Amino acid sequence: MNILDKIIIDKKREVELRKKLIPISQLEASLLFNGRTNSMARLLKNSLSGIISEHKRRSPSKSVINNNHSVEDVVVGYQNAGVCGISVLTDGKYFGGSLDDLLLAKASVNVPLLRKEFIVDEYQLLEAKAHGADTILLIAAVLTREEIKNLSEFAQSLALEVLLEVHNLEELEKSIMPSLDMIGVNNRNLKTFEVSLDYSKELANKIPDEFVKVSESGISTVEAVKDLQQYGYQGF
Repeated sequence: MNILDKIIIDKKREVELRKKLIPISQLEASLLFNGRTNSMARLLKNSLSGIISEHKRRSPSKSVINNNHSVEDVVVGYQNAGVCGISVLTDGKYFGGSLDDLLLAKASVNVPLLRKEFIVDEYQLLEAKAHGADTILLIAAVLTREEIKNLSEFAQSLALEVLLEVHNLEELEKSIMPSLDMIGVNNRNLKTFEVSLDYSKELANKIPDEFVKVSESGISTVEAVKDLQQYGYQGF
């Protein structure tokens, strides 16, 4: 069993436990639940850089990145640098994040926020909306086409934008549907953690132009961004 399989097993168990504690009615009563969506897709289309930054304490591939910072300091720094969006990790066990991180980010900046999470249930979309997310991530590697359809359409009904993440042609072909806003290519193989920008380059012309194209992971230079822009990517 690879790390991704383990994460999904744990996540499904975690969601079932959370459902027992916090009813949907409580999430829907949140002050933020009926808030207006701040569109990441629109900002990416009109940006010269298209940077989506990330708030992340640790990860299975990197171990501890930074456990001692404040959420506010990090996200305000990102906003001041001119990013188009901020991805906030909310997984606790593997990434050290929480929904509180999302709330603190929402209180600190006006930049569109992505709930970076392993989404397996509609309940998590209600949580995302109640905690200030504008966009949610769906990972094709762990979802069937039917699940992607149901989750993305439910997200749309909540006025949440959808970033669908793929890693290969098979995942892309099963995922293309009108209820997505952005399609991202993860340059990191989630099963082996090997990273290569070639994944983005190889899939670029297979992604229909009606979707905002996002290249994810392994980008560490301005040259890499400029290179990927030549392939039609607008988000990085």
